[in-house]
Amino acid sequence: MITVHHLNNSRSQRVLWLLEELGLPYQVVRYQRDARTMLAPPELKAVHPLGKSPVIVDGDCTVAESGAIIEYLMDQYDGSELRGSESRDGEPRESEPRQGRLRPPARTPEKRRWTYFLHYAEGSMMPPLLMKLIFDRVETAPAPFFVKPIARGIAQKVKSNYILPQIRQHLDYLEGELGRHEWFAGDAFSAADIQMSFPLEAAASRGGLDAASHPKLAAFLERIHARPAYQRALEQGGPYELLR
Repeated sequence: MITVHHLNNSRSQRVLWLLEELGLPYQVVRYQRDARTMLAPPELKAVHPLGKSPVIVDGDCTVAESGAIIEYLMDQYDGSELRGSESRDGEPRESEPRQGRLRPPARTPEKRRWTYFLHYAEGSMMPPLLMKLIFDRVETAPAPFFVKPIARGIAQKVKSNYILPQIRQHLDYLEGELGRHEWFAGDAFSAADIQMSFPLEAAASRGGLDAASHPKLAAFLERIHARPAYQRALEQGGPYELLR
């Protein structure tokens, strides 16, 4: 049984989604962010020294980092041996071929795109979104009256001169990529789309992504949110404020 150490409103939501897409049995251990700092609780450090989420435990194997978890689950479970597997609640699901269905075949253009977007999501797309979150908080954080205008001015300058142009550049790039293919790795849904879901949901929540400016990205979010496995993952993970 796979255990997912799940932090609310975090990247671990897409791990639950992947497990639902694969039809694997799993259990969820929930953790709540500190309401003031929004940081993970110290209990997570008992699972992994960094105290971050997601982390999964599969037998004697503990895996952290979203991309590493996805690759681990693909290597272990995205194969033909899963045909006819039971769902998490023990009920049989419809039989369907699972040989590499969430990862394209090796040495193909689709596999290269799959690997690229698996790393791009966290390595390139998330940093400016995280910087915007930090500077938004700097801009609104309590401070002495003589310091607050200075802090607000610096935050606004950094956002307008660097962070927001970077986010727009990424969104324009991704809009173009979805103009070439329906999904990020090609014409078929894959785990790369699951990995890309979190930065795009973050961009829709706080990065200016909307249907007027980036209709293909907005349509992508609508498609993934409508998937039954995505909906089941939300039921397991609890409230997910990035969707607000």
